[in-house]
Amino acid sequence: MTNFLNGLHHTLWGAPTLILILGTGLFLSVRTRFVQLRLLPRSLRQMARSLRRKPGEDGISPFQALCTALAATVGTGNLVGVAGAICLGGPGAIFWMWICGFIGMATKYAEVTLALRCRVREHGEYLGGPMYMITRGMGSRWRYLAASYAVFGIAASFGVGNATQVNAVVSGINAVLRSFGRAESLRRNLAVGLLLAVTIGAVLLGGAKQVGRTAEKLIPFVSAGYIALCLGVLILRRRYLPQAVSLILDGAFNPRSVTGGLLGSAFQALRVGCSRGVFTNEAGMGTASMAHACAQVSHPAEQGLLGIVEVFLDTIVICTLTALVILTAGVAIPYGTDAGGSLTASAFSAVYGSWVNVFLAGALACFAIATVLGWGLYGCRCAQFLLGPKAWKGFALLQALTVIPASVGKAETVWLLAEILNALMSVPNLIALAALSPELVRLTKEYERSGTPCKSPSTPTDASPPPCANSTPWRWPRKRKAKKSTT
Repeated sequence: MTNFLNGLHHTLWGAPTLILILGTGLFLSVRTRFVQLRLLPRSLRQMARSLRRKPGEDGISPFQALCTALAATVGTGNLVGVAGAICLGGPGAIFWMWICGFIGMATKYAEVTLALRCRVREHGEYLGGPMYMITRGMGSRWRYLAASYAVFGIAASFGVGNATQVNAVVSGINAVLRSFGRAESLRRNLAVGLLLAVTIGAVLLGGAKQVGRTAEKLIPFVSAGYIALCLGVLILRRRYLPQAVSLILDGAFNPRSVTGGLLGSAFQALRVGCSRGVFTNEAGMGTASMAHACAQVSHPAEQGLLGIVEVFLDTIVICTLTALVILTAGVAIPYGTDAGGSLTASAFSAVYGSWVNVFLAGALACFAIATVLGWGLYGCRCAQFLLGPKAWKGFALLQALTVIPASVGKAETVWLLAEILNALMSVPNLIALAALSPELVRLTKEYERSGTPCKSPSTPTDASPPPCANSTPWRWPRKRKAKKSTT
């Protein structure tokens, strides 16, 4: 099974997928005149302004939407995924994560802006995402492309957003206990899984607003603590920073010179860096647009700016800090083996001592819970698109119950499945982004002409329907009952 997944992973994350993701992002960057550079200062001001916004009756505040999206992106990918990228692709993989992050800022801006442009309002709340972007933006004849995205999204919510996160939490807790001489226990792993299942189920059953309120309180606090911990390491090991940056730049194009020949081509560094980069910032997958679509703003591009901030904070800031901590701490890197969270923990322990593992385990648990909640929202939205609004509660319960078996799964298989699903989800979303790029350009120009964003957090100012709008969201076709014969 593992060999099959490895083969499928190498096929999906080969040259065609990388060209599709990076090519679409570069295409959108050119079409928007590199909006990620031009409007980054405005994006940061918009984030500060959104802190003062309060949620309305029909949706959540822009900052709550940003925190919900960050909950799904800022997590184990930043702690575990970055370490794995260095082990499997060398330090040069971080360079390609930067490139993916830069291009992904434009991709995420496009996803969020178009999601708000094509969203619908059902039962007192806003629904949006790639499914609605495809059916309302491209037309109903593309509904099966939207349905395929929703199916992949449901599957990914159990892999990317559930199993990988829970597995990372259990691994982190076991690593801390091993440092105190306690062996791993199946019973303890199941107990951790049960506790996480109860917590996650309680929040998800509260709906999108409850997820937003939880993310707003959890993500800023834990992220600030982790950033402070990283900065402390870099201050203490500041004389090794130039060497770490040199390893990243040299390893991007000549991994053998950095890894001592243990890793091969530059394409390996590119492939690993891009796959882990997409995993951590989710640019190109379209998932975050489902969270951002719930926000009450005055123009779609206004929330799109927060999509730029999301990728900037996740990849350019937090992932970079994690990579620099690993490369400056002086720990041995087991190239060719996905050491994951254990390498990150070893790096911090080498500087601070073993006590820091307790904090890291707590931070990892908080990040993972937030990620499961964010992906739980995405999975529920995909289920609602296919099955209707009543699917929320049933899917939320199923998402919580899946946490328990995920607590005893194998890390390698789980990560392979997660990255395979990432690639499958990106294809329908990227096709839609490229097809709707003229509308994206129009919205961007319209927003820039407006000068300052409107202060009314009601509905988008552009009330005209999307390009190929359907009046109602698409539902999975159901078989009609045959009429009884009257003869």
